[in-house]
Amino acid sequence: MNDYPFVPSDVALYRRTLSDADTMLDRQTWDDLLLPAYSAQLARETSIFGQQELHRRLHADEDVSASSARVRALLADDGQRQRLTAINSCLRGADREISETLFGAELPASPRWLPALGWLAPALLLSAALALAMNWLWMWMWIVVLALFLTLCGIQARHYDAVQEWERILHGTQLMLRAHGLLAWEDSAAAAALNHRLSRSLLAELPGARDYADWMFLQNVRHYFRSRDVVRTNISFLRSSFERVAALDADLALARHLSQAPLHCWAEQGDEVALDDVVHPLLEDAAPLTFGMAKQGVFISGQNGIGKSTLLRTIGLNLITARAFGFCYAARAVTPLQPVYTSMQNEDTMDNGESFYMAELRRGQELLALAAQRPAIFIVDEIFRGTNYLESVSAAGAVLHTLARQGRVVVASHHLVLASLLSDCLRPWCVSRRDGRWQLAPGLLQDTNGLALLTERGFDAAVVARAGSIHARLLAHELSL
Repeated sequence: MNDYPFVPSDVALYRRTLSDADTMLDRQTWDDLLLPAYSAQLARETSIFGQQELHRRLHADEDVSASSARVRALLADDGQRQRLTAINSCLRGADREISETLFGAELPASPRWLPALGWLAPALLLSAALALAMNWLWMWMWIVVLALFLTLCGIQARHYDAVQEWERILHGTQLMLRAHGLLAWEDSAAAAALNHRLSRSLLAELPGARDYADWMFLQNVRHYFRSRDVVRTNISFLRSSFERVAALDADLALARHLSQAPLHCWAEQGDEVALDDVVHPLLEDAAPLTFGMAKQGVFISGQNGIGKSTLLRTIGLNLITARAFGFCYAARAVTPLQPVYTSMQNEDTMDNGESFYMAELRRGQELLALAAQRPAIFIVDEIFRGTNYLESVSAAGAVLHTLARQGRVVVASHHLVLASLLSDCLRPWCVSRRDGRWQLAPGLLQDTNGLALLTERGFDAAVVARAGSIHARLLAHELSL
């Protein structure tokens, strides 16, 4: 089956339409932690209903014990999972999202003149017959015929686009009700009956009959208004059906994903962070690493290219999946149910003239505002790189210290002096790679490799020597202070 491609704004529309939707993620964290790519991985062979529910769960602040139990049950029963997947497969035929229709503004009632539409075609046929039969009134009757014909055409043209769009919405709604009716729930019969009420007559499905009925008798326009009334009067049932069908489709997607994942565990809730042999799900053959953090935050150092940014993304993504879905990609996991916010990919923008440093400052202010709202975990990669060394260290030290007092901070930086400045709130750890495995050990980086990479990358020997001389002078100056 070829799944319809939906743009991210369509997938996010369900969450944004809910008036009480509380978000535990912001846009930059979503991008920093590569959640678009991760969501696409989860959404394979999943309808727009399941995609929207997965997106909502990633942002929601709610208890996930019930959904976790359902996913675990599906994982344990292959036969049940395959049966439910077959039932829900019809949902993948929907080419239009319907959450905005069901959860958005109330649909308007049908116009009062709707019953008159059924009389236009008979009136047109009768007036044409009279025009042919009564020669002495033929001119006036043909004027009436023309007026009725133009009225039919005008109504069709006026509502044609709305009718076409509504047919797509109705198609998705009926697919949802069809799946609901097949799932043997207590109200499945009601879903099947409602689905029947939204359908057009069998006569309209005959070859050629539909077009004739639409243009001559305005059946498409009349069905548009009448089916919209049915949706409006049954909106509570349809909303409940959407929530349950979408939840099942999301549970099936997670169970299917975890059945293929090489490593996962169900996270325990606790105040500490403990991730044993954790990996990133988007990396093939990822090297596992054990990470722990108590109430005190962590300052991570390491050589260039060692994978500090990847480590931060691994930690952040697993904290989010534990909160949203109840599992981590690790051998064992203990996590707090707190939001995660990041600052990793600040960029300058030409459209509003914001420089790189100004973007970093804006993000720093956003993190401080978020920290003031509730406890959170902040993951920061090389903050305030857009200015000189002294000002960068000064600004980073002040902001990180404030964040660490109001939440927990995991920061990676090449400015090792920050470790001593933040020693009262951040514990220093150094990441290294030995025998193909990541290792995280207490302490600071001792052997830097920034200058050594000049040689590895083929820089001229004179350039390398000059860089070493300048580094020695600067180091001597710093030690003399």
